[in-house]
Amino acid sequence: MPNSGRNRIFFLVMISLLLLAVILLSISSGSPLHQITSPVSAFFSPIQKSLSQTTDRVSGFFESLREGIRLRDENKALREENARLRNQVTQLEDAGRQFEQLKDAFKMKDRFAGYDLIGGRVLTREIGTWFDVFRIDIGRTSGIRVTESLSYAVVDAQSHLIGRVLTADAVSAKVLPLLHEGFALSGQVNVVNGSLLRVRGSLELKEQGLCLVDQIPAGAQIAAGDEIVSSGSGGLFPAGIPIGRITRVIEADSRDQQQAWLEPYADFEELSTVFVMTGRDD
Repeated sequence: MPNSGRNRIFFLVMISLLLLAVILLSISSGSPLHQITSPVSAFFSPIQKSLSQTTDRVSGFFESLREGIRLRDENKALREENARLRNQVTQLEDAGRQFEQLKDAFKMKDRFAGYDLIGGRVLTREIGTWFDVFRIDIGRTSGIRVTESLSYAVVDAQSHLIGRVLTADAVSAKVLPLLHEGFALSGQVNVVNGSLLRVRGSLELKEQGLCLVDQIPAGAQIAAGDEIVSSGSGGLFPAGIPIGRITRVIEADSRDQQQAWLEPYADFEELSTVFVMTGRDD
């Protein structure tokens, strides 16, 4: 048994030495073995080259695949970062608009010193965007009490007239906009001793975003471009709230039947924040 083990070890050592000798002789250009193996090498050289090229292409494919995955991940990260930045810009723009609205509200507070202002948000619109009743998040818990003889003017942050409070529940109220055919108020041409008149909603004009001006006194001087403000007559609306400008004067057979069209200042389509004007003694 020990002799058998030594023989195997001797055999393996000899085989190893023989293979080493063959390798060295095949490498040497002057050896007979090199000359014998050269044709075989020439035969296998194209195959070896083709295998090498295939290996390179496979390696290149996987490298391109890895690079594509890396670029995809980078693009995803860039898109997420871009979305985050856009969201920040939108938030800053919203904050800027709210800041401007607050500044305008403070100016309005000084202008209408006899009234308190309660700010609120537009919640829903009952039918459409422009012309119909909409709901705000101000109600009786904010001190809003609507009766047959008591209501409140509603304005935007630039103190432009929006309408009046129609009804109120505990936490919300409905606002009747001035474009609605059920709305009317006493207005005045915004000049010294300007003529009194009536501004009201009209079924025929509201689709154009206009109000009708009527009850114009005979001999009153009114022209396109004139600014109309609330007159304060009747006590519901304080005097001097900007309403809009005259866009067209319609002459009639007699001066007391003169009418006009008015374009409101308020941007009802973009309206999101409003202020309810309440008197201090309400």
